[in-house]
Amino acid sequence: MTTLRPLLFSVLALAAGAACAQTPAKALATVSPQDLLAHIKTLASDDFEGRAPGTPGEAKTVAYLEQQFKKLGLKPGNPYGGWTQAVPMRGLQPTPSFSYTIGGQTVALNFPEDYVAHSTSQPSSVNVSNSEIVFVGYGVQAPEYGWDDYKGVDVRGKTILMLINDPAVPDPKDPSRLDLTMFKGSAMTYYGRWTYKYEIAARLGAAAAIIIHETKPAAYPWDVVRSGGNGEQFSLLHDGADPDAPPVPGWLQLDKAKQMMAAAGYDFDTLKQQALSRDFRPVSLKGTADFKVENTARTVDSNNVLGLIEGSDPKLKHEYVIYSAHWDHLGIDPRLPGTRTQQIYHGALDNASGTAALLALAKAYKALPKPPKRSILFLATTAEERGLLGAKYYAAHPLYPLKRTVANINIDGINAWGKTAQIENVTSGHSSIDELLTKYALLQGRQMEKDSRPELGSFYRADQLEFARVGVPVLYTKARSRFLDQPDSYAHDVVDRYVAHDYHQVTDDVRGDWDLRGGVQDIQLLFQVGLDIAQGTTPTWNAGSEFKAAGERRLK
Repeated sequence: MTTLRPLLFSVLALAAGAACAQTPAKALATVSPQDLLAHIKTLASDDFEGRAPGTPGEAKTVAYLEQQFKKLGLKPGNPYGGWTQAVPMRGLQPTPSFSYTIGGQTVALNFPEDYVAHSTSQPSSVNVSNSEIVFVGYGVQAPEYGWDDYKGVDVRGKTILMLINDPAVPDPKDPSRLDLTMFKGSAMTYYGRWTYKYEIAARLGAAAAIIIHETKPAAYPWDVVRSGGNGEQFSLLHDGADPDAPPVPGWLQLDKAKQMMAAAGYDFDTLKQQALSRDFRPVSLKGTADFKVENTARTVDSNNVLGLIEGSDPKLKHEYVIYSAHWDHLGIDPRLPGTRTQQIYHGALDNASGTAALLALAKAYKALPKPPKRSILFLATTAEERGLLGAKYYAAHPLYPLKRTVANINIDGINAWGKTAQIENVTSGHSSIDELLTKYALLQGRQMEKDSRPELGSFYRADQLEFARVGVPVLYTKARSRFLDQPDSYAHDVVDRYVAHDYHQVTDDVRGDWDLRGGVQDIQLLFQVGLDIAQGTTPTWNAGSEFKAAGERRLK
């Protein structure tokens, strides 16, 4: 095999070279670090106030995107008229209280230092009183793995306490490794996503569902939870109970969870170990919880922003490739110390950079001598930071038929630290788009690699998930390792530093040491993959993907 590898790469390079001749260099050349930086600086400026939905920052962001789409010569993306799709939501500013009583002792916890909690149900005042506390392991029901953390225990009206992520089951033949047949080994599945944990809690009738935060498996510190849970919460507009969450969803700081379990006579580490077995059964903590959530509620008329390039083929122009990126971030928190600038969550990388990439892609497509055969929809979504709500709304209320939506390519943050020798495919293994990404990465002298950190569950934490759930093949990439002309430690220094110190913090701002050539490299790659699809390649789901069944339903 080793002797055949150079020959194989030579053949692939020749094939890629032939494809390269078909890719207009003029379109690729329009993607520049200067344009990206200019858009990022604008969107992440103090004037845009952190781009929270339903604020003046949203109004400025929507106006800016409309202006840029018009300037590029796109058509309004809403077929019913205009550049926006209304996304009706409720904005909820929670004032929660949480105490528990175990062994006759009542402990009141401090918000948001010890816990965060809110409620997306109506009415605006929610009370949970004298609710039995039950530890339910990872809170997972996964019949395909023979796994049920609930074991038929009735949790209606109870407060369930659960671990973050999905079960990290050791390989019985080698306990130092994870069992690849269980929950995809080190890769997070949807069962590990917090949205799933709240959905199953609502389905089973729990009164409250509290996730125990741990920094290492979460890959972000408590400060990220605190900042997210301390601000205004959002849900899609609905009457009565939220079908996707219990009356009180929340998170609990690890040390406080350990203290709660110790008060009940249990050791956290021991219970966590027990939860890694199929035989685990829910454990009552022999106490009760009391929650009260007072919401200051408002109706939020937020918007997805859409621009369209109509396809050139009389038949295929009625089929669509969607490029998406969320425009929103966390807004401004006047309760934080310091100047106004120090109170704004600028969201420069997350996701002013992805929004800038969306505009760069639109500019590249407009530079083609002729529009591609299929139509291209550029979709800037709202409220991704609040639970992928803009993408979720579009998937439930598509402006173009999902049956004729052939792919979604999502951008959530771009590489700001220089060129890399690889592109990581977060969605690898799910669809035939993998083959296209491999092909065009080779054109750049790069290799496609699988997600280097599958335990983070990045697939389930960005907008492409909502398209996958309705059966549209998706692509989501990252470049966070093997930086060119840099030491091996460089990726750790820049990427991990960002996650640890700037992700969802007010410090996610434009930096003078960025090297956006890496972002340009990735955007050009996504352009080539999307163009191939737009010219007639139709992606299909792989047999092993959990989204294949949804894809089959989509095409009926």
